[in-house]
Amino acid sequence: MLHLVPEQDTAPQGPAPARAARRRRRQVAGGAIDPKQLITSLPDAVRKLHPRVMVRNPVMFVVEVGAVLTTLSAVLAPSVFAWLISGWLWLTVVFANLAEAVAEGRGKAQAESLRRTRGALVARRLRTWRVGIDRRDWDEQRVPAADLRPQDFVVVEAGGVVPGDGEVVEGVAAVDESAVTGESAPVIREAGGDRSGVTGGTTVLSDRIVVRITSRPGHTFLDRMIALVEGTTRQKTPNELALNILLACLTVIFILAVVSLQPMAAWAGASQTITVLVALLVTLIPTTIGALLSAIGIAGMDRLVQRNVLALSGRAVEAAGDVNTLLLDKTGTITLGDRQAASFVPVQGVTQELLADAAQLASLADETPEGRSVVALSQRYGIQHTDADFTHGRFVPFSAQTRMSGADFAFRDDFCRIRKGAGAAVTDWVLRRGGRVPAEAGWITDSIAAGGGTPLLVAVEDRGGARVLGAVHLKDVVKPGIAERFADLRAMGIKTVMITGDNPLTARAIAEEAGVDDFLAEATPEDKLARIRQEQAGGNLVAMTGDGTNDAPALAQADVGVAMNTGTSAAKEAGNMVDLDSNPTKLIEIVEVGKQLLITRGALTTFSICNDVAKYFAIVPAMFSGVAGYEGLEKLNIMGLHSSTSAIASAIVFNALVIVALIPLALRGVRYAPSSAHALLRRNLRVYGLGGLVAPFLGIKLIDLLIQFVPGI
Repeated sequence: MLHLVPEQDTAPQGPAPARAARRRRRQVAGGAIDPKQLITSLPDAVRKLHPRVMVRNPVMFVVEVGAVLTTLSAVLAPSVFAWLISGWLWLTVVFANLAEAVAEGRGKAQAESLRRTRGALVARRLRTWRVGIDRRDWDEQRVPAADLRPQDFVVVEAGGVVPGDGEVVEGVAAVDESAVTGESAPVIREAGGDRSGVTGGTTVLSDRIVVRITSRPGHTFLDRMIALVEGTTRQKTPNELALNILLACLTVIFILAVVSLQPMAAWAGASQTITVLVALLVTLIPTTIGALLSAIGIAGMDRLVQRNVLALSGRAVEAAGDVNTLLLDKTGTITLGDRQAASFVPVQGVTQELLADAAQLASLADETPEGRSVVALSQRYGIQHTDADFTHGRFVPFSAQTRMSGADFAFRDDFCRIRKGAGAAVTDWVLRRGGRVPAEAGWITDSIAAGGGTPLLVAVEDRGGARVLGAVHLKDVVKPGIAERFADLRAMGIKTVMITGDNPLTARAIAEEAGVDDFLAEATPEDKLARIRQEQAGGNLVAMTGDGTNDAPALAQADVGVAMNTGTSAAKEAGNMVDLDSNPTKLIEIVEVGKQLLITRGALTTFSICNDVAKYFAIVPAMFSGVAGYEGLEKLNIMGLHSSTSAIASAIVFNALVIVALIPLALRGVRYAPSSAHALLRRNLRVYGLGGLVAPFLGIKLIDLLIQFVPGI
């Protein structure tokens, strides 16, 4: 027996509008460098002058060896010119080390903050614990958090600090993760599912949870993050190693060229000093990119840390820049996350009010977001029930096994059973009771699914038999602006693939609305893994997000696997990045940071090579000025430099200063906007190539105007 509401004078309102707050799109960039950072990092830069440290950077090691040779030359044959060149060569090496020291130093403050969160924690370890054990039977002991081992169980109550990484096995609580993520809003952690992971150092704000420790002392998530931001575990990426090899090869070539130049110069009667030859070598080898290369790589990982993403390897950051296929979950990434009831669609002969009344009664025990949205929508029809309506009834909670929720009412001469749930489950329920499912119900569910929604059937059984009343239209709301983000990715040459457990009709509609390139419907863990392998077999680099244990195989297979911090330990161990904010859409930002890392490296390499071309025009004519038979070289002195010594000194001074000038750019990164590889190459050549050619001409000429007044030059 259903409670019928009176006729309403006004039409029901549509679904509540989706949240209009749009996530502000970040251009991947950082702030300006604080001059204090340069000063505080200077001692570290000097300590890095040790040959065992410098030899890891072949280009700058050659500069350091050259500085030693010119210094010895200045001692043996003192002159203002020799000491000036020696001093600026040493400054060149120090400035190169300063770039790396500043990049490493930026993480020290954050590392110290993270280290303080560990403190001297004391854990409440449970000697005996099992599922269902009464709290009165807990046998607690207080131990230092450092003594905890994997598979230990600890209890944490409101106000307590989680003593180590683990998974919630009992209870639910609000947790403050701001010490790790910087996000002030508390999050919910509960036993079971994909929101059970907790991080050591976070604070429980409410209730009580039992945590199973999963990390060993010294190997916690917090320890790894501290090591990362301090740079102690950073390894050079393959691309960076390849560029280092290229720079080393160029350095060897120019060393041979300069060494072979001396016999030729001596034959021409223009034998050069060690100071001049070293100056020529330093200006020819790619010192600018050699000095900044390490800082660029460190800064790339630092930019991810600033976005609360922990990259477990530098290789992953670089791989993100080369990714050309993104696999994204639909729920929470492309859509807002919770499906909302949008409308009631009754079968013929049933009013919307009757369907809304039945759907509300069947949803009162459904605590899922979808169930609560059904109740909220029905209340807009004016349907309200009092406690007296339920004196003869019982509610059937939603169950993942039955995929239904409902309510049963029994009276002396009447009864009524209502069910709401997945179409197949409700259809089976009706048929098992001898009822009928009209063909119209199938048309309604197909129509809702084809439009991108999810249909829930509502059925009732009373003295008239079991029958379907209609369907509830649940709708996934696509995030505002997500289509534009996918368009940007497409402009980069990146294909987007939506992964969902929905049926193909629903998946296709959402995919079209969101603007993704492809979709994988009714996806199982095996399907995800197979799709990644298929993309990789085609030569693509693949990135994906995940938070559950069932995502672990795919995360491990992906070139960039981003696990959510709220997810299970298995997911975090399988991925090579962890998003501390647990925001699946951040995968797009990670790709942008990776792209920016590669583009910054390419831009500064272009600048460095073009920069060396201009310095060539300053030093080579100066070396042979006044030498009989080489008067034609004077035509190459297009800058009109004052003298041979001032030309060489100006080039060396500029060479050192340009490194300092480019440190902020190396750490902040080149401004990145989505575009094709050809467009990026054209921009690099136009901005950094042309800039690398023009800047030295202007800079060397300006320094020459100043340095000619130095006595002895």
